[in-house]
Formats: sequence, C-alpha cells, structure tokens
Amino acid sequence: MAGVRRISGILLSSRGSVRLGNAVPSLLHQRRNDVMTLLPPASDRRLSMRFRSRAATLLLGAALILGAYPALAAEYPDKPVRLIVPFPPGGGTDAIARLVGQHLGEQLGQPVVIDNRGGAGGNIAMQAAATSPADGYTLFFATTGTMTINPALYKEKMQVKPLVDFEPIGTAVLSSHVVITSNSLPVSNIKELIALAKAKPGALTFGSSGNGGLVHLTGELFKQAAQVDILHVPYKGSAPALTDLVAGRIDVMFDVTAGDLPYISGGRVKALAVTPAQRIAALPNVPTIAESGLSGFASSGWFGFVAPRGLPPQVKSRLASKLAAALERDDLKQKLVALGAEVFPGTPEEFGKLMEADTAKWAALVQSSGATVE
Repeated sequence: MAGVRRISGILLSSRGSVRLGNAVPSLLHQRRNDVMTLLPPASDRRLSMRFRSRAATLLLGAALILGAYPALAAEYPDKPVRLIVPFPPGGGTDAIARLVGQHLGEQLGQPVVIDNRGGAGGNIAMQAAATSPADGYTLFFATTGTMTINPALYKEKMQVKPLVDFEPIGTAVLSSHVVITSNSLPVSNIKELIALAKAKPGALTFGSSGNGGLVHLTGELFKQAAQVDILHVPYKGSAPALTDLVAGRIDVMFDVTAGDLPYISGGRVKALAVTPAQRIAALPNVPTIAESGLSGFASSGWFGFVAPRGLPPQVKSRLASKLAAALERDDLKQKLVALGAEVFPGTPEEFGKLMEADTAKWAALVQSSGATVE
C-alpha cells in the first residue's frame, strides 16, 4: 500500500494517520482520502478500547525510539567540552587541569576549555558544575579538598553534596606533599623532628596555606600519628608561608611538592620526607614518612574528573576510556613529574570508593583537630 509502513502491526499512512491493519479482524474499516478510520461495532466496543490503548502505547514507544535515534547516533562529543576548575588561573591545580585537559581533548577529538571559578574553597565552582546539564559537555576538575574535605569543613553551608550530586569519571593525577624544614632547625630526618617536638611540646610551629586545606590537615595527621604538639600557623596561601620558613620564622611545612622543588634543589630548605605511601619520581632519594618510622602513614592530594549526576552511560564510558588513554601518554607523565606529581589512573568505580573513604577519613580528622574555615 503506497505511503504506508508497518511498525509492530500498526500501519502509519504518509499523512501521519494511524491504521491498525489486520490486528483486529472484527473491526470495520472505512477509507476516506487515503486515511483509514476505525468503526468498531458496538459488540466489540470493549475490545476496541483495549486495542486503542495498546496501539497508543506502541505508537508512543515507536515515537520515542525514532526521536531518540539522532541523539544515540551522534558521536560524542561534537563540540568543545567545558572543564570547571575550582581555583583561579596560575596555581598548581590550574596548571595540572590544563595539562591533563589538553591531552583529554586530543583523545576526544574536541578541545577541553578551562573555566576557572575560584572562591569559597572551591564551592562556587562545584555549584556551577553540579547545576549544569548532565550531557557530558560540562565536567568538574575534582580535588581532594573540594570533594572530600569541604563537606566536613563547611557542613550545612555547602549547597552541593559531592558524593550525591556528581558521578565519577576517573582519577587522573596524584599530587604529593613533602615535609620541609628551615635550615636553622637542628633536624635532618623525621625521627629527629619527632624527638625535638616531644622534647619541646608546643614550641615548634608548622605553616600552611590556610585553615582546613590539605596542607593544614596533613600536618594535623602527622601530629596525631607521631603524638606530638606542633603549633599550626595558617597563611593566606603557601607562598608567604614558604617565605617565612626560609627565613626561619616558622619551623616546618607539609607543603605541596610542586612549589617546593626549586627551594629544595637550591638548598634553601631541607626535605625530610614525602607524604605518599611510596616515594615520588621528583624526589627519588627522599624517603616516605612511613619509611621514616610512622608505619602506615600516607597522605596525598588527588585530582580527577566528575560530571553532574545523570550522565548518559555511553557518554560516561567514552569519557572514562579516553581519560585512561590520555594518562598513558609519556609526554604527559614527564610533564607531571616536573610538577612533583604523577599519573593516577582509576576507573569510575575505583574513584567512587576512594572519595567515600577519603570523605570519612578527613571528616574524622577535621572533627578531632577542630579545623575550621571561620
């Protein structure tokens, strides 16, 4: 029949009208202007009503399939992808985000555009990302602080619940911290630092980039593990704290490695140990804290990619596979080592478990240390 096609026993005319074909033989049909109308006899009224309901359901399903087909067929991504970074341009997080984002874009075949949203410890950026469409064209550059420490620090002030409002794509980079001291402090390793701190409770000081940050909390974790009393001195950023450390006005920092490498290589500070579970490529001769006597100690900052909750499975799978491919690049690995970092690949499932574990870990430490952002 010209201009008519059949879908699951339903006939569609070229004019968009519905015919039910031979699905119910007892129905009478009348042809008007190439459109078939249904004239059920009174005795078949109940059967007709049931059939119409079934037909409507089938038609709706067909329409949804046909309507969704272009979206399913379109290759993701077909336009640039926005990566929201929770800190201003120029810092370590921004540098790593741009580096990894560039390589991810190369794998996706579309540029990854950096959107810096600083302020409120990263909460402003998280809010912007969480309320974006879950279509794969807005991603969030997740950090240890924003995803797992902020909930304990900001509590009800946070409008976003990271573990609920985002879904993980994968981990990307592990950023280490290093224990550095002023040259004037009479210690050369972690054991001597612990001994001095125990001999002078409350006399030593450690600086940080601010209350509640990972630099601060790593210091608090060390204090608990070593059972020592070292006074915390918060600064507005690591740079002024490092200046005072070099000058001998504070004694210790548990700082991000990337910014400290020039000071270490230049002999302006002493590197006693690194905080991850394993030694790092940037400082291969510096032992870990665990090696130095505090068995089991480990603290690292990680970076990864998350997306607003509700991401289509096929888009999530593609992003995860392309991120993993990007992290295999040797040039990326070399550039990260120069920043005191290293690739840290992980599946969405592994990243989800890591965030859950770290959220519990840092919440307990925030509570026990009394850390606050007030």
